[in-house]
Amino acid sequence: MQPYIISLLNHSKENLIDLWKKELEAVRTDNYLDSVSDSVYESTNQDFMQFIMRLISTDQDQAKEQLSSFAEKYIQSGWPLSYYTQGLQAFRRVILAILSEQESDVQAVLSTFNELETWIDGIINQLVYDYTGNWEDIIEMQKLSLLELSAPLIPVFESITVMPLIGTIDTARAKLIMENLLEGVIEHRSQVVLIDITGVPVVDTMVAHHIIQASEAVRLVGATCILVGIRPEIAQTIVNLGIDLSKFPTKSTLRKGIETALELTNKKMVNL
Repeated sequence: MQPYIISLLNHSKENLIDLWKKELEAVRTDNYLDSVSDSVYESTNQDFMQFIMRLISTDQDQAKEQLSSFAEKYIQSGWPLSYYTQGLQAFRRVILAILSEQESDVQAVLSTFNELETWIDGIINQLVYDYTGNWEDIIEMQKLSLLELSAPLIPVFESITVMPLIGTIDTARAKLIMENLLEGVIEHRSQVVLIDITGVPVVDTMVAHHIIQASEAVRLVGATCILVGIRPEIAQTIVNLGIDLSKFPTKSTLRKGIETALELTNKKMVNL
């Protein structure tokens, strides 16, 4: 930014801040921030305004780095991006009003304002970029966390573990199921693994293929796989599609599956 523009803004700093502060009150209502306490909103406004004023005289590379750090701080606190974009639009309006008061030459006003507008647009673009990137990272981390939780392997008896599956099984989740199964069988020294598909809404050829692959992998590491939770409609679908599940045992309920698993490990349930 040109030195004379920096000098102009610094010279009008107090007036600029006062006018901008009034504009930010309208931004609060537009962004549904009425539930935020007055003290928090006031503090955030001060941080925002002071930060932008510091950027005016900051080197471009340093400004970009500082802007990214600033954005990350408020992204993590859940502050909306629209507050900052609308706040910078308000800053733009205030600057134009001040320039119009101080300069009678229209061409000079437009020239100065165009440079300031380019500078403000750069800040907005950087904020949008940082917000988008951070939210994508957060969503990806949440997605991975959900995937990890969606394929748990639970030891229920000595040498017997259960993997309850809920929801749709896609290729990414099938890979995770396979990894968790193999790691869990070795970790828990399982002899029998029960895959419970009671919560799987649809079993098509792809889902059946993934389950068969998982069963084969378990067999190769020395354990037996039992498929449980075969509902009537699922059984009918499997038959209609011609899916061959004859290579490993299937049971209609988890209870029946556990009874079979106990028999395979030379154990049994006893009523006391």
